[in-house]
Amino acid sequence: MAGAGAAGGAGGRAAGARYRRLATELREAIASGAYGAGGRLPSEEELAQQHGVSRGTVRQALAVLRANGLVTSRRGTRRVVLGTARTQSFFELLSFTRWARALGEVPGGRTIDISSGPANPLEAEQLGLEPGTQIHRVLRLRTLSRVPIMIERTIYPEHIGAVIAGLDPDAISHTEPLADQGVVFADAEHTVDLVYADDEDARLLGCDPGSPLMRERRRATDPAGTPLEWSDDRYLPGTVSFTVHNSAASTALSRRRG
Repeated sequence: MAGAGAAGGAGGRAAGARYRRLATELREAIASGAYGAGGRLPSEEELAQQHGVSRGTVRQALAVLRANGLVTSRRGTRRVVLGTARTQSFFELLSFTRWARALGEVPGGRTIDISSGPANPLEAEQLGLEPGTQIHRVLRLRTLSRVPIMIERTIYPEHIGAVIAGLDPDAISHTEPLADQGVVFADAEHTVDLVYADDEDARLLGCDPGSPLMRERRRATDPAGTPLEWSDDRYLPGTVSFTVHNSAASTALSRRRG
């Protein structure tokens, strides 16, 4: 039975990888102007033949593009390219759970470990605390439709971490319970770069040690500018992307599937 479950899990990950890769390829084609704004994508059958995948995989990939506001959602006709991404709210970018639900995905979370101890100099700097101040460290595995895609390592000041420590290990969201406790998130900084999987990353995400991972480091603060959390989130390649749209009037960062 264990072998069958492992095989099923591997099959699910492979299927998920196929539609994510196709969504990425189509997104890049749209961004390059291959179809033009207002143009039409090839039919599902044509896309399946061109990319050597099933029509079900094509539909999943198109659902990702539709959720990101890149194509229309009309069924029975070829999708029309809109050419612009859907604007995301502050909380959709802050909260993995809200972002996933906004895309029609099923988010999941499992707390692997919670510990408390004195903050090292870097942790103290990020949380605006004196070195040695007690903090909570939380390690979580995040999933979309039960497929692992991200590891979340977050540190909290002691009063915030105490709330997190009291939650069910399988709680889908940590941000929402904190909001229920009166914690107000008002601002966040996001830094995106590349790291290589360590042994813990590899074990939890099912990849090889040394595999490239996309990392998002995020620090959130309250209305007074007091840090509430600092997180190091590591995603499997091809599962999400971040897009910056800027103009003379505004700048916006969006997290996208694929």
